[in-house]
Amino acid sequence: MSREIILVRYKAGQRVNHWVGALALVLLMLSGLAFFHPSLFFLTNLFGGGQMARMLHPWIGVVMALSFIGMLIRFARENLWNRDDTAWMGRLGAVISGDEEKLPELGKYNAGQKLVFWGMALGILLLLATGLIAWDSYFFDLTTIDQKRLALLLHAMSAVGIILLLIVHVYAALWIKGSIRAMTDGTVTGGWAWRHHRKWLRAEAAKGIK
Repeated sequence: MSREIILVRYKAGQRVNHWVGALALVLLMLSGLAFFHPSLFFLTNLFGGGQMARMLHPWIGVVMALSFIGMLIRFARENLWNRDDTAWMGRLGAVISGDEEKLPELGKYNAGQKLVFWGMALGILLLLATGLIAWDSYFFDLTTIDQKRLALLLHAMSAVGIILLLIVHVYAALWIKGSIRAMTDGTVTGGWAWRHHRKWLRAEAAKGIK
């Protein structure tokens, strides 16, 4: 009986980077929703009350931004668009039905993953920029009240977009069996790689992975 091939997809540092960012994003979502509408203000109890939540929210945002910048540096090159991604997008019916044989061979990420990655990048940069404008404890005198109001509007819109992308990201990870394992212990099976990211598997094999 042949031994199943196991591939390293994410190293420990990459996984820690991902989960720090994910935790920060969830905390930001909870504290941000608490300020979004009075009916959700009870969520501030998770942070020790309204004042503490208000103080922690921007600092958690800084942690998330730094974490995502780390991921941007690590993964940007592998998320650049190419013609395989265009072909993949043109065959969404096969994607939804799970008919992998009708799809082009893919590198480490498919077009959907790349769109989520760059959508997150844009959203988080907007959150960071608008959050700094509205961070009165440190930047009150640098902007006008109208600029702060516009920043808060854009901040809220960016947050909604990020939450929607997060839902897509989590759903896709659950839908593609074996994906969560890649970000928990860092490995995938050869069969998983062959089915979903065949070009990446060939590249890894060319490096001498057994």
